[in-house]
Amino acid sequence: MLIDIDRLPKEGLRLSRDFEFASLDMVDENAVVLEPVHAEVFIRLVGEEIFVDGQVSVRLSFVCARCLTPFEFPVASRFDLVYLPEELDPLSDSLSDEEIDKMYYSGRQLDLRAVVLEQLNLTLPGKPLCANDCEGICTVCGELVRTGKCSCLVKEPDPRWSKLKFTVRDKR
Repeated sequence: MLIDIDRLPKEGLRLSRDFEFASLDMVDENAVVLEPVHAEVFIRLVGEEIFVDGQVSVRLSFVCARCLTPFEFPVASRFDLVYLPEELDPLSDSLSDEEIDKMYYSGRQLDLRAVVLEQLNLTLPGKPLCANDCEGICTVCGELVRTGKCSCLVKEPDPRWSKLKFTVRDKR
């Protein structure tokens, strides 16, 4: 959805819209979008700066990285962005604290679909877990540890420590 900057009313533009995104649009291609992404957005133009305030909400489904069970992941994220014309983009190698939240637009249009997708992707977990304390799958029997069916007590030492272990023994 393209927003024509020259047609924005002086009081701003308030939008409530649903967006359809495929799993391939997401940073994590294993994420499944269970419903349309709902966005509430307020856009206003002040001088050449575009202020975009809004929120994104949706229900996603992931597969837990530890126990491999699917789980729902609700997203409710607020954002507050400032866009400047691309002509004002400074060509410096580093960003100051003030510039870190600013983005740039080209032409006289703002792609709201791209803004919503970017904000949605920023909310995705790096390692999706069904619960913070998920213990995963037993490496010996393959059962889910949380079900209590696993009774394995085998604790193998981390092989990365083996060289250090022999070095300490040899010095005694």
